[in-house]
Amino acid sequence: MESSPVERTALRVVIVGGGTAGWMCAAGLSRLIDPSAYSLTLIESDEIGAVGVGEATLPHIKIFNDMLGIREAEFLSQTKGTFKLGIEFRGWGAPGDSYIHPFGTFGEPWGGVHFQHHWLRARRAGVPVAPLEAYSYAVAACRAGAFEFPSEDRKSIRSTYAYAYHFDASLYANFLRRWTTARGVQRIEGQVVEVARDGESGLIEAVTLKSGARVEGDLFIDCSGFRALLIGDAMKVGWQDWTPWLPCDRALAVPCERTVDFTPYTRSTAQEAGWTWRIPLQHRTGNGYVFSSRFTDEERAREVVLQALDAPALAEPKLLRFSPGRRELAWSGNCVAVGLASGFLEPLESTSIFLIQGAVTDLANLMPAPGAGRMDPRLANEFNRLFAIQYDRVRDFLVLHYRANARRGQPLWDYVRTMPIPDSLVEKMALFEARAWTPDYKYGLFARDSWLSVLMGQGVTPRGYDRLAEGLSLAEAEANLERLKSRIDASVAAMSSHASFIANYCEPAGGAGQQPLATVR
Repeated sequence: MESSPVERTALRVVIVGGGTAGWMCAAGLSRLIDPSAYSLTLIESDEIGAVGVGEATLPHIKIFNDMLGIREAEFLSQTKGTFKLGIEFRGWGAPGDSYIHPFGTFGEPWGGVHFQHHWLRARRAGVPVAPLEAYSYAVAACRAGAFEFPSEDRKSIRSTYAYAYHFDASLYANFLRRWTTARGVQRIEGQVVEVARDGESGLIEAVTLKSGARVEGDLFIDCSGFRALLIGDAMKVGWQDWTPWLPCDRALAVPCERTVDFTPYTRSTAQEAGWTWRIPLQHRTGNGYVFSSRFTDEERAREVVLQALDAPALAEPKLLRFSPGRRELAWSGNCVAVGLASGFLEPLESTSIFLIQGAVTDLANLMPAPGAGRMDPRLANEFNRLFAIQYDRVRDFLVLHYRANARRGQPLWDYVRTMPIPDSLVEKMALFEARAWTPDYKYGLFARDSWLSVLMGQGVTPRGYDRLAEGLSLAEAEANLERLKSRIDASVAAMSSHASFIANYCEPAGGAGQQPLATVR
C-alpha cells in the first residue's frame, strides 16, 4: 500500500534517553512543532537509572509548564513540590555570613537610574540606609518563610518577584512521561547498544537496541546523560573541561525527613571542600554535598553531609562523579545533545533544568523542515552559538561565587579565590567594582539583580556609582528608601506562611502536612 504524503515527508525525530532531559524534550517538542510534519519517538531503558543531583529550579520552569498547559496544583501535588523564591548562601563571603539571591528585583529605578546607584550614593553620604536585601520583596518573603502568588498589577510592590519550584526530579520525569505519551509520542523500551552512521555523510542513520530492534531516524537527540552515546561516542564531539575554574567533581546526595523549617528557598552552605544543599519538599528534604576530590576524600565528605542534616536520613548518601564543562558543539550533523550529554555545571544556582528547557526551545525554533534532505548547517551553527552563550554565561556566574569568597585558611577556598578566571568574568567584576555596573542580558541567565545579589552579598563593594543618581536630592532618595522598605515590610507581613500555602493549594490527600515532622536540630 502506498504511504500517505505525511508518512513520506514527516521528519523522524528520535530521542535517546528518558529522565528529566528526555521527557522535557519530548513534551516540549510535541507541543511546539507540528505533529503532522514530525514524528517523535523516545527510547529509554528501565535498566538505566536517572541522575538526579538537585531538585530545585528557576522561574523559567513555570513558563515551560504553562506552555504545556499543565495545571500547577496538580503538578505540585504529583511531584511533591513546593515553592521557591530564591537561594540562601551561608558562609560564602565569610563563615557566618548569609545572603539571598532572590527571584526578584532590588528596589526600583528612580529617574531612569537603577536602584543600586541610589542606594550606594545614599550610603556613601551617610544616609541611614538598611542593608541592600531589605529592599527586595523576594528576600523579605524568604526571611519571613512566607509565600503568595505575585500580583499581576505592575504598579504593585507585590509584582516585583517571581517564583520557581522544588520537586522530586524522578517524579517530574514520570509526570511528563504520562503527559507526553498520552499525546501520541511513542516510547520504546530498550537499551541502545550500537549507533549506525552513513559512511559518506557521517550522519546517524539508526540505533540498534539490546533486543536487536533497529530504530531509524532523520534527527537524533542525545539525552543519554553522562554516557553521551551519540554526541560523544558516535559523533566524537570534544569536551571543554572547566575543572580549573570549577574544581568540584563529586556529589553525595541524601534525603532526610521533612522538618518544620519549611523554607520557600533553597539553601547552599559553604563547607571545607565544597558546599551542601538543602531543598524542602512536601514529603522529605533533599540534601547533598558538592565537593572537590582534590581537597577532601569521600569518607570525610560523607561525614560532612550527614552532619549537615537537620533531621534523620532516609537513605545512605549516593555518590555521583562528574566533570564540569560542556561539549564543543551541542549539534553535530544530525545529532543534538540535550541535558547532561551536552554539558554539566554543578547545581549551585539550579541551572540544570533551565539549560534543558533553553535547548528544547531553541531546537523547536530551529527544527529542520520535513523533507529538506540534508541537514542545514546554518541551523546547527545558530543552535551552537546560543548553546555556548547559555553555558558560558552560567559558568561565569558560578565561578563568581567561588572567586568572591573570604574563607581564608581553607585550601579549596584559597585556591578558587586566587585562581586565574575567564577574561569575560574579569571584565564583569572590574566594571562592578569601578561603577556598580552589572550585566543585563536579554538572552540567557542571570542579569542585573542576580549579579548584584552575589557581588554585594559576598562583600564586593563598588568604588563608584552612576553619577546620574545625583539628579535626585539626598532628601528625596532617603524618603524613597524609607517608603520602599515600609511597603515591602507591610505587604510581607500580610502573606501566608509557605507551609500553610502548600497545605491549602496543592498538598495531596494524606500528604506531608499530616505526617509527623522532625524537629530542627
